[in-house]
Amino acid sequence: MSQYYDVGDQTLWNPSNSASRLFMTQVTAHQAEVGLPSGIGPMEADECQIDPVVFAAFVNALLAWHGRTGHAVMVALSEGFVATTLVLAERANIEVNWQAVEGAERDDLPMTSDPHARGRTAALRQTTRELARHMPA
Repeated sequence: MSQYYDVGDQTLWNPSNSASRLFMTQVTAHQAEVGLPSGIGPMEADECQIDPVVFAAFVNALLAWHGRTGHAVMVALSEGFVATTLVLAERANIEVNWQAVEGAERDDLPMTSDPHARGRTAALRQTTRELARHMPA
């Protein structure tokens, strides 16, 4: 069994039910952190529509939020979800604002730029590329 994440007639991802369930749980958690709706609709009859306009705003806000956090545990907990959303955004031809995360300031030190932000961004880009190979469309 599997589920479908679609934009219109285009399937972006076709994960197993268990992977989809975990992803949807994380959608809810990250919407609360970012303070924006994700644009990922409800799963109905194993299909979910994604609103590309709302999703684009969410992905860019999520990426900026991820880049700002200096909390190592939050970075670790969110990295897989962020990478998964970036794969979906890429497949939906959504332009991602990587500059927002590369120059982001950490939440815990608002006046100090994170010297590791570029390194984290490069690692996140690599994780996203690798993850894309394991996400059937």
